[in-house]
Amino acid sequence: MLEVKLHDIGEGMTEGEIIHYLVKVGDTVKTDQPLVEVQTDKMVAELTSPCSGVIKEIIIEAGETVHVGTSLIYIEADDKTSNKEHAVQPKVAKETLKQSVQPKVESTATSISSFNRVLAAPYTRKIAREHDINIEDVKASDPSGRVTEEDVYRFINGSQSSEQTEVVSNQKSVTTDVSNITPDEIPFKGIRKKIAEKMTKSLFTIPHVTHFDEINMTNLFKMRQEMKATGESVSVSAFLVKALVICLKDFPIFNAELDEENSRILLKKNYHIGMATNTEAGLIVPVIHDADKMSIKDIHKEVKALTEKAISGKLQPFEMQNSTFTVSNVGPLGSTGATPIINYPETALIAFHKTKKQPIVNEQNEIVIGHIMTLSMAFDHRVADGATAVAFTNRLASLIEHPNKLMMEMI
Repeated sequence: MLEVKLHDIGEGMTEGEIIHYLVKVGDTVKTDQPLVEVQTDKMVAELTSPCSGVIKEIIIEAGETVHVGTSLIYIEADDKTSNKEHAVQPKVAKETLKQSVQPKVESTATSISSFNRVLAAPYTRKIAREHDINIEDVKASDPSGRVTEEDVYRFINGSQSSEQTEVVSNQKSVTTDVSNITPDEIPFKGIRKKIAEKMTKSLFTIPHVTHFDEINMTNLFKMRQEMKATGESVSVSAFLVKALVICLKDFPIFNAELDEENSRILLKKNYHIGMATNTEAGLIVPVIHDADKMSIKDIHKEVKALTEKAISGKLQPFEMQNSTFTVSNVGPLGSTGATPIINYPETALIAFHKTKKQPIVNEQNEIVIGHIMTLSMAFDHRVADGATAVAFTNRLASLIEHPNKLMMEMI
């Protein structure tokens, strides 16, 4: 008999919430077949079967939060994959394992033996479970088929179309006491709680200073238009990331980490750029690893792929680890300024804000319309000083305002 345990799937996690079982007792499974979905602090992960065999027992119910090392499932392995080192006595172990389960604060949905992979963020799934709703019954309003939290609340309040309600009733009877629902109460756990813990640690550990500056984006926009005319489309973010890597090489103090315990500043030799991404579940930071070794076009593709994974909740643990410097591109959201919190234990974070058309004076002393982007750079004042931050953003502005310089730096 083999046991499937909750193991650490990234960044030193200590616990996880059991979301869905993808199998039921009596099912025959194959090696590496997904068995259960687990919500960690940052993502939804699948635990797979270590062998081929038959599911004999599911120990922990869906909705429970358990510690790493807790056994979840017992599998009777077939002769080909049986491993004596994993053999256990389920009836003896079960009572001990149950003690590691944290008590539930609120009632949750019952375990689902079969699961249709509906597109929905972890937080949306939580709302559905906490109201005892099968998310498979909720119709997505988004053309992509993704179920949002608004869709779930509409389902709760009975505002779906009569046609859909009839379909749902044929699939499964759903009974919800609307009078007892308080949709303005949001559970403070999972990704949201992890964000809060990390932001609090950063703000109360690092003496933040925020430096503001402007960059003239006119020439870069012109270059992008010329590229588009030849069939090449590259995002502004890709240019900004490439320019940042060059600046970090010139100012390594911002690609660093303070080791207070050993009284030293660690200058990182890798350039792993975190891209703060707004998702339905909260702020996620996928990482462009070794950005210094990538072309602008490659960075563009990587940013796009990581963003899509972050929004759909499909990021792997390694895709969110080991960032050395973080970027927050909030301009598309309409932001004009902010005092961002550093992604601890990094030394600095830069936020790119809205680009506006406004009158500027060109090199011929003529008043023309230019594209001006504001930025804010937060840095650890224990590690760097204001003058260094100003020099850093001046260097960045020089590369972006004169894209030919940026091209020359990559030769």
